[in-house]
Amino acid sequence: MLENHTTKNGKTTSSNGKAVSNDPSVSNGISTVAPQDFIEVIGAKVHNLKSVDIRIPRHKLVVITGISGSGKSSLAFDTIYAEGQRRYMETFSSYARQFIGTMERPDVEQITGLSPVISIEQKTVGRNPRSTVGTITEIYDFMRLLFARIGEAYSYETNKRMVKYTEEQIQNRIFEDFAGKKIMLLAPLVRGRKGHYRELFDSIRKQGYTKVRVDTSLIDLEPALQVDRFKTHDIEVVIDRLQVGEERRDRLVASLGTALKMGNGIVMIIDASNLPPSGEMKGDTEGSLTTYSKHLMDIETGLAYEEPSPNTFSFNSPYGYCPHCKGIGQVAEVDITKVVPDDSKSINDIGIVPFGEVRENSMFQQLRLIAKRFNFTFATPVRDIPEAARNVIFHGGEKKTVNLPTSIPAGDLYVYDLASTGLLPMLKHWFSDSTSEKIASWAEDFMTVGTCPDCQGFRLKREALFYKIADTNIGELALLDMTDLQIWFNEVQNKLSDKQNLIAKDILKEIRLRIGFLLNVGLDYLVLNRPAGSLSGGESQRIRLATQIGSMLTGITYILDEPSIGLHQRDNERLIDALKELRDIGNSVIVVEHDKDIMMASDYLIDLGPGAGKHGGELVGEGIPSVFIKNATLTSEYLNNVRRIEVPKSRREGNGKHLILRGATGNNLKNVDIDIPLGTLVLVTGVSGSGKSTLINDTLYPILRQHFYNSVKKPMPYVKAQGLGHLDKVIEIDQSAIGRTPRSNPATYTGVFTDIRTIFSSLPEAKIRGYKPGRFSFNVKGGRCETCEGAGKRTIEMNILPDVEVDCETCLGRRYNRETLEVLYKGKSINDVLNMTVDEAVGFFENIPNIFRRMKTLQEVGLGYITLGQQATTLSGGEAQRVKLAEELSKKDTGNTLYILDEPTTGLHFQDIEHLLVVLQRLVSKGNTVIVIEHNMDVIKVADYIIDMGLEGGFRGGEVIACGTPEVVAKHKTSHTAKFLRLEL
Repeated sequence: MLENHTTKNGKTTSSNGKAVSNDPSVSNGISTVAPQDFIEVIGAKVHNLKSVDIRIPRHKLVVITGISGSGKSSLAFDTIYAEGQRRYMETFSSYARQFIGTMERPDVEQITGLSPVISIEQKTVGRNPRSTVGTITEIYDFMRLLFARIGEAYSYETNKRMVKYTEEQIQNRIFEDFAGKKIMLLAPLVRGRKGHYRELFDSIRKQGYTKVRVDTSLIDLEPALQVDRFKTHDIEVVIDRLQVGEERRDRLVASLGTALKMGNGIVMIIDASNLPPSGEMKGDTEGSLTTYSKHLMDIETGLAYEEPSPNTFSFNSPYGYCPHCKGIGQVAEVDITKVVPDDSKSINDIGIVPFGEVRENSMFQQLRLIAKRFNFTFATPVRDIPEAARNVIFHGGEKKTVNLPTSIPAGDLYVYDLASTGLLPMLKHWFSDSTSEKIASWAEDFMTVGTCPDCQGFRLKREALFYKIADTNIGELALLDMTDLQIWFNEVQNKLSDKQNLIAKDILKEIRLRIGFLLNVGLDYLVLNRPAGSLSGGESQRIRLATQIGSMLTGITYILDEPSIGLHQRDNERLIDALKELRDIGNSVIVVEHDKDIMMASDYLIDLGPGAGKHGGELVGEGIPSVFIKNATLTSEYLNNVRRIEVPKSRREGNGKHLILRGATGNNLKNVDIDIPLGTLVLVTGVSGSGKSTLINDTLYPILRQHFYNSVKKPMPYVKAQGLGHLDKVIEIDQSAIGRTPRSNPATYTGVFTDIRTIFSSLPEAKIRGYKPGRFSFNVKGGRCETCEGAGKRTIEMNILPDVEVDCETCLGRRYNRETLEVLYKGKSINDVLNMTVDEAVGFFENIPNIFRRMKTLQEVGLGYITLGQQATTLSGGEAQRVKLAEELSKKDTGNTLYILDEPTTGLHFQDIEHLLVVLQRLVSKGNTVIVIEHNMDVIKVADYIIDMGLEGGFRGGEVIACGTPEVVAKHKTSHTAKFLRLEL
């Protein structure tokens, strides 16, 4: 990487001391060799970009930074990536494009030097419960192939190795084991099935065979022979009876071939030396039976498996998945404690909750007949109802009680007969098979999800779990974290035969490569069996990054959106190495990022600003890091420590009360105890996967929700919680979006739009005209412009060209009709109010407490520049999260509220983090408690109390490593957080 330094006279010198030209073709420390060495963007005006011109060096690691809302995503994703995608779409024929649609051309004059573009954003990889880390990384697909090719089969009945023979091997075994003996060759036709088999017996008799073995007895084949159709039978046909010797080899070979053909690859040999001529076979001579198979077979029991294929080990295929849970690994069962929460209550008192209060349906007709038969009433406590009656009510098994109508009215819940089916099976059916979402949701209240009892959560059928490599099945491998998995695959080749190694060599190489890529991006704690839906945005993004490195594509422009999210400082180096590896194989890597380490490790920095929203969208600085930090931009001042977030001079000790959690064991937590001092800012830290979210989001938060709001969500396992009475409510602020449609905006999300519409409807002009609050909604007919239906814009379909969005010609983008806009409050129409910035609204509504409080909070979290009516789809990730944060913070607190925030610095610049910390500190100063899960050192160093989890992620984590003030935690010898905290303090 070149490092250039600008001297006082304006000349630039390189690191070797030679002068570098200040010609316009030399830009910020990177010399222009040829035009194609740059992606050149001219006149970008997407969203708030103000006709930005920028030259981005290709085949470099480039970071685009700037405060939230300054236009980073607009430049990287909505301009460069969108244009790359549009050009790709235009390579299709016009015939193909009419089916897949066309992409809108971004608002930019010209982009040159653009290679094919791949975007790796913070979107989750999918919520399908069948999608796992193993499937999305393709590691599991290679493992399926490996087990299908070299896996060794074991019997699930005896746990002994299964064997299979070729026809020649079977011949040799017979000559060795039965030399000189009389034997019978039998071909199995029926195994453990019911039926009379008269047609089968007739068929084989006509083929010339005279004897069959039914169960343990040899029987002569006679006309009209049949067996008991209600019993299960094993039936074999006797192919030949002969003495084993060289003189009979040809006959034996021929008979053996016939037996294997009729027995579908299986032949049974009976030592007939001691059998009487009649062939009567007693039970005590059954041990003389020997089975040989061309398939995998358990010699002791005769159990046989089909030849394995990759689908045998797939939990997404009927050939491989567990038939009970269909490959999900979990099953929903009816929880009797939810059906009967209090058995001292009667049916009249809703002691059996699903029956409810309604008495005029078919279910109660049936229930009355059951009560009459078993002599109890609806006033009888549930526990006093006779046990036989409870069994009928809950489990069924009786004859029908009433004649149900042949056609059930749509929406009638009770389509089953209670006495024959039972309430619990009915609830399970309504939950899993009902086409009505309402009914399924109702039934869900009585269900509990647990590990599948058949496959123990491995997702696969029994046979698949008895194929092993080095005494390990594929399900056990899928539960190892990446570090242990890498060790296993590195060592396994020493445990394989030469033949297995030859077959597995290329498969093992691919698996090791992919595991290595995941380790390189800091995902060593993940297991292959982890559902994709449980991954954070940062984790899923790093998985996609690892997958792209593994694809070894070159000449691509990769655009990443904050890949450091959710990553501990310790793992930053690994992420940076992965990004550089992507660059070094011949790609251009553009990263939208706020992380200091990644910025300083980049080849080139681009800073947008100077402010956010309409105050941003300009190029304020660029260059290689060593040159960039000498600029006077907000970002460079934080990078060179001219500005910094200061460490507080003192730490709060709290109000003397504590929230205590004992014995938390969810996921990887190892019997964790925590003691949270209330009235403080508490930071939960630790490497990725160490158990922070499990402890706070999945255990503590559901406990508090149940306590305050009777929430149905069950917390992860724990022993006890104390100190709940010291709090009066809990608020969680997570990272979910505020809206996915253009009609959603900050005014509607925060609820101020309702108050604003109420104000307008209470004005004298509105009352004279009879306008209600609905008149001022752009989502309701009446006051909105009907041409654009309140959207303010119309989409014009251009057929060949991309669709164009233009202001509605009727309302000119103002959303409302003329009559509605004539009603004015302080000289402003409802549209004028929606176009106000938050800063303007704070002054405009200062006398309306409800609106002022919400607007002031938005302003305090640094969102003063956004407009009230700004479409939710145009808000950046950082902006959307702060809108949600402001909405919660604007609610009146009692001084005894617990706030839980999960990585609130996502998408925030150093300056934005300062604004955020001011708000959080103010909340704590009022007596509230704030718990923040965070990796950002600027937030960690200002905490009053830290709970540090670790030591590593996954199975190696789940413990509290250190706790106390930042100064106390920083002294810890082994904590990874302490190492970086010492540098900050």
